[in-house]
Amino acid sequence: MKLIYIAIDGMGDLPMAELGNKTPLEAANTPNLDFLAKNGKTGLMYTVRKGVAPESDVAVISLLGYDPFKYSTGRGVIEAVGAGLNMKDGDLALRCNFATLGKGKEIIDRRVKRSLTTEEAAMLGAAVNEKITLESCPATFEFRSTLGHRAVLLFKGKAHCLSGKITNSDPAYSYVNGIGEATPDAEMVLKRSEPLEDTEEARNAANLVNEFIEKTHEVWEDHPINKKRVAEGKLKANCVLTRDAGSQLPKFFNINERYNVKFAALADMHAESGIAQLAGMETTLLPSPSGDLEKDCTLRVKKLLDILPSYDCFYIHLKGPDEPGHDGNCNLKTKVIAAIDKYFFGLLLKEISLKDHIFCVTCDHATPCFLKVHSDTPVPLLISGGKVNDEKVGNFSERNCGNGSLGILERGCELMPKLMELLKE
Repeated sequence: MKLIYIAIDGMGDLPMAELGNKTPLEAANTPNLDFLAKNGKTGLMYTVRKGVAPESDVAVISLLGYDPFKYSTGRGVIEAVGAGLNMKDGDLALRCNFATLGKGKEIIDRRVKRSLTTEEAAMLGAAVNEKITLESCPATFEFRSTLGHRAVLLFKGKAHCLSGKITNSDPAYSYVNGIGEATPDAEMVLKRSEPLEDTEEARNAANLVNEFIEKTHEVWEDHPINKKRVAEGKLKANCVLTRDAGSQLPKFFNINERYNVKFAALADMHAESGIAQLAGMETTLLPSPSGDLEKDCTLRVKKLLDILPSYDCFYIHLKGPDEPGHDGNCNLKTKVIAAIDKYFFGLLLKEISLKDHIFCVTCDHATPCFLKVHSDTPVPLLISGGKVNDEKVGNFSERNCGNGSLGILERGCELMPKLMELLKE
């Protein structure tokens, strides 16, 4: 028996009048997910816990069976590991966005309207690494763009350690009890990073971040890339937003040793890849999503089938519906979910039998289209295959899962032990 555990990023949502009071999942044509639901069990799940609107890294840590309040040390650390940076305890790592800054610290767009290419980002990043020297305290840095508007930043103190106990400059997210959470209705103004503890390490860290943001703006404001973008009627990528600082690697237990299995992960994004690596999984960072869902899903199914004989358990993270959720585009989100059902699950179910495999399908968090940010809404969950009993529910949706026999899981970190028990029945 093998486990195939699939998280569809940001799939969860709330009913939309535009969709006839249905969620995008409920409105989407999903015959393959419906098949799995009808031949398995369903429920709802708070991926971290009720009241927490988690960032993806915190949610994935929880989905893999780690209590994020115990194990999470900040998304910056996760992103740094996933991007291949040499992060050590006492360094300072931060997740970053390229953004568009207007007058008076106004943030015009946190993601440069998703129009920044990975190639443009790499050139802007190279300029920063070449031209900036830090002066607020002795330290070096490495800034690395990853995909589109996303980047990671790593500071190394020359004679001292740095502390991740600092606030975000990105107003859209807050750091609450060591957990990154979405901040609804945030004022879009660039914030100064402030120390959260009265230590030299935290003060130095905040000063370095603020200096870096200021100097980066100077380098990028009139950079040839941005001059070209303005000439083309596009927004400048003239500011870096930082969040989720961390200065300690998480002390995850080895997931293979804990459950006596061999785990592999296929991930679209650096954060999920970093978590999987730190958990002890064999990790493959897949090519970035191309925008062609048929091509992307086919590639992911082929990759899974190629490694299927070599491992017992597989964690697959599909980015898909999250971005249209953030953009408030419920119709596109519906189409993306339907495409994943057709091109990923449809192809996979032709190759894999339920008799010999347990499927678990859920998502890391809800990204409701009318909110345009993550929420604490419980997400749909299905478990199917192996000896899991037939429930004969309707289609796979938040509404139907709310009536499923799995009930409501109050914490996402409770799911993995349940899956491991099912695997060994």
